[in-house]
Amino acid sequence: MGDWFTREIADAGRLRLFCFLVAFIAAFLFIRFSVRMIRRQARWWPGNVAPGGRHIHHVVFGLVFMCVGGVGGLALTDDSSGWAAAAAAVFGAGTALVLDEFALVLHLQDVYWSEQGRLSVEVVFITIALCGLMLVGLRPLGVDDAAGDGLWGIAGILLFNLCVALIALLKGKVWTGVIGLFIGLVAIIGAVRLARPDSPWARRRYAEGSRKERRARSRERRYRLPVQRLGDRLSDLIAGRPSIKS
Repeated sequence: MGDWFTREIADAGRLRLFCFLVAFIAAFLFIRFSVRMIRRQARWWPGNVAPGGRHIHHVVFGLVFMCVGGVGGLALTDDSSGWAAAAAAVFGAGTALVLDEFALVLHLQDVYWSEQGRLSVEVVFITIALCGLMLVGLRPLGVDDAAGDGLWGIAGILLFNLCVALIALLKGKVWTGVIGLFIGLVAIIGAVRLARPDSPWARRRYAEGSRKERRARSRERRYRLPVQRLGDRLSDLIAGRPSIKS
């Protein structure tokens, strides 16, 4: 394990990304455990930070950590030093605290335990997936594959990969589009297949009652909804079940 870490992480220049990801996951799991204990009103758990009766959301602490870790990382010249790793870890922990309340920031209201609050968990999962893909050596938009094709070849490949990934996202296929940023074939498949029925692409291009609209809704019921229910169960297990009221 030590040889693998040295070869694949430290020597490959991924130490800071590794520390960021580990701290990100640890901070997310900790804060979700904390808020679930607060929600249960566990007497042995400290509870909310509320000086003078004002509830301080953990997104505030996350912003402070991100500033400290980000500025600290920029000030360091040795990317492989222990201090650089520590700065990346602080930045990762802060990012987790901020993204855990992404839905609150987006809606500018406390939707943490509502159905809308699921968005925060989805964003966290997507961030973990993106960091994991980069940690194993993948680069977005096929940068490595295009490196030897000259300037125009690189620009063409990057533009094509970006376009198909954006089409997949516009079709409502978030995971396909995100993974497609790193694996072009996945983005191409997402771009050529039917859009999800309530996606921006479908609302603009599939007329109500048209054959494509009916097929999209049929596929949604048959394939997407079971996967969504499985994802919701996993989210509830890790992050807690939302309240009935939104």
